[in-house]
Amino acid sequence: MTTAIFREIYPFAYWMCIIAFAAFAYDKHLALCAKRRIPEAVLWLVTVLAGGFGSLCGMVIFNHKTRKKAFAIGVPVIVFLQVLLAAYILTR
Repeated sequence: MTTAIFREIYPFAYWMCIIAFAAFAYDKHLALCAKRRIPEAVLWLVTVLAGGFGSLCGMVIFNHKTRKKAFAIGVPVIVFLQVLLAAYILTR
């Protein structure tokens, strides 16, 4: 039963990670072009909605939002919590 739940959540998490990665990449592009940026609330939303790993990869690869303490500390904590939740679901 737990693997059935995980099987349903996995595609959502997969796509949220891709969306989060793309959001961080696009926001970095907009920052370099001095254009209107993606609001931080949107970046946080995709991070919390199962896109933590994609956000973390986007931060590291594009060196984006790494100087903001909220992102530098918050995103790895969210990833850690999402991994713990996945481990809990799989071992239940």
